[in-house]
Amino acid sequence: MNLSIFAVGQVAVYPNHGLCKIEKVVSHQFEGEDKNYYCLRVLDNDMKVMVPSDRTEELGLRPTIKEKEVGKLFSHLQNSKITVYNSWKGRFKDNSDRMRTGSLYDVIEVLKSLVFLSQKKELSFREKRMLEKARYLIVSEIAQVEGVEQMKVEDRLDEAIARALQDCRGK
Repeated sequence: MNLSIFAVGQVAVYPNHGLCKIEKVVSHQFEGEDKNYYCLRVLDNDMKVMVPSDRTEELGLRPTIKEKEVGKLFSHLQNSKITVYNSWKGRFKDNSDRMRTGSLYDVIEVLKSLVFLSQKKELSFREKRMLEKARYLIVSEIAQVEGVEQMKVEDRLDEAIARALQDCRGK
C-alpha cells in the first residue's frame, strides 16, 4: 500500500468510528517484520487507533466523500429500495456487515431500513444503537465535507428520510 494515500493531518473515515484525523505514521516491528501504521484520532471521542498501512482498504479506512457526492447520497437515500427482513438475526447480521464496509452508501441503507422498520414496530436496543450510529456517521461526514453545522445536515436528512418513507408507503 502506498503511504501517500493518506497524509498526516488529513481527515479520513474509519468504519463504525467515523471521522478520524491521521496524526502520524509510525513503524513497528511485528512478527519480525517492520510494518507501517497510521495513527488515527477519532474526532468524536479522542480515541486513538492504529491501522496497518497495508490493510487500509481491507479494514475500510477511506478518505471522506467529496462535496459533489453529497447530492448523490441524498438521492440514493430517497430513491433506493428498502430491504425488509423477516428474521431479526438476518437483518442484524446484514446491517452489521454493511456498517463495517466503511461505505456511506451502505450506512444509508442501514439507516433507511431501520427507520422504515421503526415505523412498523419498536426496534431492539441493539438496533436502536445501530440506527443512532448510522445517523451520526452520515451527519458528521456530510457536515465535515460541507463545512456546515451538524444540525443543518440533520434537518436535511430528516426531510430526505420523510420523503423516502412517503414514497415507500405510496408503492
